[in-house]
Amino acid sequence: MFLRVPRRHISISSPKWAGHSKWSKIKDKKGANDASKSVAFQRATQDILVAARSGGVDPDKNIALAAVLKRLKAQDVPKDNIAKALAKAAKVKGFGEILTYEAIACNSIGVIIECATDNANRTVQTLREILNSRNARMASVGYMFTRGGVVVVGVENGPDVSDRLDAVTEVALSEGIDDFEALPPENDSLSRVKFYCETPALAELTDKLSKHPGVTILESEFVYNPTEKTAVSDQDAEILEDLIHALEVHDDVIRVTTSAGTS
Repeated sequence: MFLRVPRRHISISSPKWAGHSKWSKIKDKKGANDASKSVAFQRATQDILVAARSGGVDPDKNIALAAVLKRLKAQDVPKDNIAKALAKAAKVKGFGEILTYEAIACNSIGVIIECATDNANRTVQTLREILNSRNARMASVGYMFTRGGVVVVGVENGPDVSDRLDAVTEVALSEGIDDFEALPPENDSLSRVKFYCETPALAELTDKLSKHPGVTILESEFVYNPTEKTAVSDQDAEILEDLIHALEVHDDVIRVTTSAGTS
């Protein structure tokens, strides 16, 4: 969204402080919007890398990637950003590495950092700098998490949406899922359900759900789930939020997962 200043506000007279203040606010707002878009585009790249990690960069052969691309296009992510992300995913698939780093933050919060990189030494050095400057450090915390699969589906809303959601859930249960939960709707057209499964079952579960009538696959990926949530104080929550943001905007970082819970 572009901000436009109407012509009637333009003047050739000497600027007044009020006008200067207004222009500063406009610049601040535009800067915040630009920063938000930058993070969103970075998130799009990460989503594509995650989806392509196991199934490749051909959406015709990778259901998870096809779902991500459909969602990003609906969110008006520029085609150039999507193309660059696909190119990066292909590069990583052919020459780069997918690496996972573990860290401890605020003395008790486990942090899992998933990265895609073509230079592991550069990546780990940068991550250490980010961590060390924010009350965190590299440490073994894998025992705080379990690895699993997640599939999020969308079902079009309508008079019989409850029956159709039940039918989809029955299909997922027949595939031996561990758990499921209803998610808040992102828009008025779709109801969403999130299914949890063991890692070996992800591909089959995604395939079965994708073939069910009226179902749209929104996400399909491997994730780290904390075995227990760690309570966080308000002060540590601010530090942790800053740390997560600094990690997520790094070019090599795909995803950040923590064991933090509510205080």
